[in-house]
Amino acid sequence: MFERRTGAVLADQLVDWGVDHIYGIPGDSVNEFISDLHKKEDELKFIQVRHEEAGALAAAAYAKLTGKLGVCLSIAGPGAVHLLNGLYDAREDKAPVLAIVGQVPSNELGTGAFQEVKLEQMFEDVAVFNERAESFEQLPDLLNQAIREAYANSGVSVLVVSDDLFAEKHPEKPGKTSANYAKPRIAPAKQDLEEAVKLINQAKKPIILAGKGAKHARTELLTFAEHIKSPIILSLLAKGIIPDHHSYCLGQHGQIGTTPSYEAINEADLLLLVGTSFPYRSFLPDNLPAIQIDNRASAIGSIYPVEVGLPGDAKEVLGELTRTAEEKVETDYIEKYQAKMKEWHTQLQMQKKREESPIQPPQIMYALEKNIEKDAVVSSDVGNVTVWTTRYLPLTQQEFIVSGRLATMGCGLPGAIAAKMAYPDKQAIAICGDGGFSMNMQDFVTAVKYDLPVKVIVLNNSQLGLIKFEQATIGSSNYGIDMGEMNFAQFAQSCGGEGYRVEKFEDLETSIKQAFLSDKPAIIDVVIEDMAPLPGKISYQQAVKYTEYLIKEFFSTGKIELPNMKESVKRLLK
Repeated sequence: MFERRTGAVLADQLVDWGVDHIYGIPGDSVNEFISDLHKKEDELKFIQVRHEEAGALAAAAYAKLTGKLGVCLSIAGPGAVHLLNGLYDAREDKAPVLAIVGQVPSNELGTGAFQEVKLEQMFEDVAVFNERAESFEQLPDLLNQAIREAYANSGVSVLVVSDDLFAEKHPEKPGKTSANYAKPRIAPAKQDLEEAVKLINQAKKPIILAGKGAKHARTELLTFAEHIKSPIILSLLAKGIIPDHHSYCLGQHGQIGTTPSYEAINEADLLLLVGTSFPYRSFLPDNLPAIQIDNRASAIGSIYPVEVGLPGDAKEVLGELTRTAEEKVETDYIEKYQAKMKEWHTQLQMQKKREESPIQPPQIMYALEKNIEKDAVVSSDVGNVTVWTTRYLPLTQQEFIVSGRLATMGCGLPGAIAAKMAYPDKQAIAICGDGGFSMNMQDFVTAVKYDLPVKVIVLNNSQLGLIKFEQATIGSSNYGIDMGEMNFAQFAQSCGGEGYRVEKFEDLETSIKQAFLSDKPAIIDVVIEDMAPLPGKISYQQAVKYTEYLIKEFFSTGKIELPNMKESVKRLLK
């Protein structure tokens, strides 16, 4: 009977599942499997990252962008621990990811061997599937099950394998399971659809809050909104699913949101939640009748009390609601907020078009807006930069990714690397603060090594800007937020990429143009003025605490940051 190494069998299975690359680092508890991947490199590329966290974040980003399985690999012990942050990002944003994790030799398990960690315990909270192979005979079926569970539950599967099992010879015979996943189709009950239509017909001021679950339903979402004259508010993860300047779009909601979105949702008489797990309950009004559409029945009612739940695919359910609900003719509500949104965009454009130094983040977004391609992928890091990107960079057809519910810093660069792996012919742009970028900057070398011409824009104010603002909003003095100066352009050049240091406004757009025309990975390091990321609607408590902070700063330093105070006063007087 013909026999092959079990690792080779698993590599073939991954290819059968449509996997074409894996992020990871070799090591003594996965080296047997690495040798099998090496023989398969024409079909299954191994991307050697410099830190396992970056590999897991890239796998999560790839899954978010494509809907396909993202795969990462690590050794036991420290490598496995490093994976956790990226795996939690995948869990929180419902991305299908597989982690293949090495373990100490099977005959040393439980003996306190070098780098032995109780991996099944460690991964239990993050994973929808979490198993350790006891024998090589199990591995093909365990791998199939792990991948099916990742797809079925939109989550993380972890398969722990002692490296010696990969080397065992596996008989060439049909397995017990197959490499396929049949996606179920669910649909709402007729009576629930009828009840939803009744609520929609009665509403005078309906509003839609859409999430990434509506990503594939752009046409249906816009058609439905226009049919019932409903503004659309987008969650952070949904940025880009409809054009930011579309007349029905009120932008994002929550701490990073627009003033019109906050006001419109508080005036509405019906809330339609479409494919979203929006986490900020305090930004949603109380006692508003609500309809929720989600392809996970368990999610319905989990973020807001709903009158009617419609389990099913957003594309199909929205289409059905458009066909059965009455077309509204009253336009006062939508026109009111279209006018407010027009004023909002006008104010943003005035900030973006300032031609002065020191450079402020809105100016960077305007320069980027003029050089971004229509099918680009924008990977935002977490921090102040999330506000600047979502608020000031309008998207039309571009895709946008970020760490949503986990909101982990360090996700920007891995997201751009994943975008280049998914779409080699598209621009892949990471927009990072200096704090977030420095958490995973080592993997810029990975982009250079694999000739992935990502472009990284670093907003460099030498501090943790969002944390500074958060401390201010609780009335606290700033502490622990200064980072020291770093020239990221020089770092890029030392890695073999291109680096551009921008300190004056007149050099900004030229540097971005040059970087984007290059076929090499590049970092545009922009020195920026500190600027507070004020929310679309400032609460009374935030205003009080921020005033306390300004007073403390004045007495401790003898100065008040006028740009922040001036902007705050203007916003508070609105």
